Amino acid sequence: MSLPQAETRQESYFVAQLAAEAKRPDVAAPATIDSLVANLGYLSDEETSLVRQAHAYATQAHQGQRRRTGHPYITHPTAVAQILADMNMDHQSLMAALLHDVIEDSETSRATLGELFGASVAEIVDGVSKLSKIFASRDEAQAENFQKMAMAMAKDIRVIMVKMADRLHNMRTIGVMSDSQRKRIARETLEFYAPIANRLGVQTIKGELEELAFRALYPLRSERIARAVTAARGNRKAMVDEIQTAVIASLNREGIVSEVIGRQKNIFSIYRKMKTQHKSFAEIMDVFGFRIIVDQPDACYRALGVVHGLYSPLTARFKDYIAIPKVNGYQSLHTTLMGPQGAPIEVQIRTKQQQAVAENGIAGHWLYRSNSDFESSQQRARQWVSDLMELQSRAGNPMEFIESLKIDLFPDEVYVFTPKGKILELPRGASPVDFAYCVHTDIGNSCMSCRIDGQLAPLSQQLQSGQQVEILTAPDSKPNPAWLNFAVTSKARSAIRSELKLQQAGQSIVLGRKLLNRVLGAADTSINDLDFRRLRRVFSELGVRKLNELLESIGTGDVSAHLAAQKLLSADNPDYQAIAVESAGPVTIAGGEGLVVSYGRCCGPIPGDHIVGHMTSGKGFVVHVETCNNVNEVRRRTPHEITPARWTSEVEDEFHTVLRINVHRRKGIMAEIAAEISSRDAGVESINIEERNAEISTVNVGITVRNRDHLAKIVRRLRRISTVINVARRTS
Repeated sequence: MSLPQAETRQESYFVAQLAAEAKRPDVAAPATIDSLVANLGYLSDEETSLVRQAHAYATQAHQGQRRRTGHPYITHPTAVAQILADMNMDHQSLMAALLHDVIEDSETSRATLGELFGASVAEIVDGVSKLSKIFASRDEAQAENFQKMAMAMAKDIRVIMVKMADRLHNMRTIGVMSDSQRKRIARETLEFYAPIANRLGVQTIKGELEELAFRALYPLRSERIARAVTAARGNRKAMVDEIQTAVIASLNREGIVSEVIGRQKNIFSIYRKMKTQHKSFAEIMDVFGFRIIVDQPDACYRALGVVHGLYSPLTARFKDYIAIPKVNGYQSLHTTLMGPQGAPIEVQIRTKQQQAVAENGIAGHWLYRSNSDFESSQQRARQWVSDLMELQSRAGNPMEFIESLKIDLFPDEVYVFTPKGKILELPRGASPVDFAYCVHTDIGNSCMSCRIDGQLAPLSQQLQSGQQVEILTAPDSKPNPAWLNFAVTSKARSAIRSELKLQQAGQSIVLGRKLLNRVLGAADTSINDLDFRRLRRVFSELGVRKLNELLESIGTGDVSAHLAAQKLLSADNPDYQAIAVESAGPVTIAGGEGLVVSYGRCCGPIPGDHIVGHMTSGKGFVVHVETCNNVNEVRRRTPHEITPARWTSEVEDEFHTVLRINVHRRKGIMAEIAAEISSRDAGVESINIEERNAEISTVNVGITVRNRDHLAKIVRRLRRISTVINVARRTS
């Protein structure tokens, strides 16, 4: 739906503002080599000299090139280096920032950079160059390029820091891009770059990227929220001053040296909360935010006691990220208080070093080289990159990898305990299956059930912080496809998919053998009677190399068993007469075939029904009730594709079917129907109501049963309900 004309004009005005700001010298060209060097007091003279040399080389390489802002191109790499210098990054990072575009924009090679500036600088520049291509393409190509980023990051984490600074300066000047480019780049920034910055703990870059991207995507919305924030800030000043004065006075009385800062709300975070939490602007701005910075970790807890004594805490809103840091190394105490006139106050309490980690993330490694907190932050970053590489190797296709990556980039952690007391961090919404795979892939693959706080619990239950989880395993247990409905971690989902593919391959071979033998049986032969050394030509015609590949293709429905049998039997026998497939025997269905046998949702076949099946590419053998309308359609078009089937004498599984129940309308009838079904040890999967008229409704209930006898008992119970008119099973 297009914007009203007035709003379109307003948006055009703000887009023009973006373009004008992008061309301002302090935005497009905020640094020179002299101003950059003036900020490098933390480097040695030799290191500073190397930075100057890199700048001189980059200036020559980009000679004559200009940016869309109209400025010489060298202003961009200099600005990128300045962003990294503000975070006290090492001299090799600054050199790589200055040189990051020379491979793409000039005839300079990686080898030449290595000779001139060293292997480390050349490797970072090469990694950034590859990273630049990640989001230039779409879908699978985009995902394949992401592997290059992960590999480059695995070698040197500084690659992503240079790329983050590069993207930040490009976002500051995005106003000169065309409308489509501006929106595409802004969307990529929100979907990938800002979350990666958050994942690596670089909050200064993450916050600015979000603000700039939001403004580029939605200039009108951004401007309106910014104006509302400015207006609200003026109205709130008296309350902010009152709270800040009271907190400072209380901390001083306890001798706690601190700095108390009123936190400014990020415009994009306000918009996101309004959208996701369905709150008004006023509701979000009613919350007052403060940050208390102290010297030592123990002072954090003393300060917490002070503010809890000053204002009443909301007990459900306290989080200790100092004892249990976030996955990106972030440490802080978070508490929410009930302030003057009932105003909620959100308080963050942390040390100066924890504040530096919160702002700079892994960049703090170069700021405080000797501090263990920053070393652990660097290790977390490397572990994440290592996990990315594992995900890449497990993903069945590039799009699965991108899905896993997006899951991994938006963590909202819960913290749970193993039986031995080890703390594991998982995303919110994680299940015991996620926990099992977090412990070890083999534990996940052999997971059978679980205990939460000592009590047996379903594997689909969402975990809460503080719970103790124990996984029960069995040697013959295997991942279930249903786990993909509730597993949320990228590691669990990729491992489940990988294992299911192995399962499916084995099950497809078994089914393929059964189907091929069935057709061959009509010619009084079997797979074991054929000399496959003479039949390699047939394999080639069918697009396979060996027997198991042929059987797997038949089992997945990619190759017809009838076609394969005809080709195998007619090889070297030109007088061969085609088999009448109708004379072949039925396929037996035991109910536990796994991923290669599925059951038509249209008719819901259950043991005891007369059944047939047909192969569907990618789905394997689909079983239907013999009289199903969908089967009749297939039978009319291609009768040889319909395969007779029968149930084995002992089927141990549960099967989905649907009951249509006509009822007189009255209060509580749905609950009574569900209770009767559950009382007969059957599962209720879905309930759908069709209003027939003012007095009668039709209730469609999806249930799981063991067989026709089990279903008959349920139907008898339902017919006893006084308001039930009739009960019938839907079979098409």
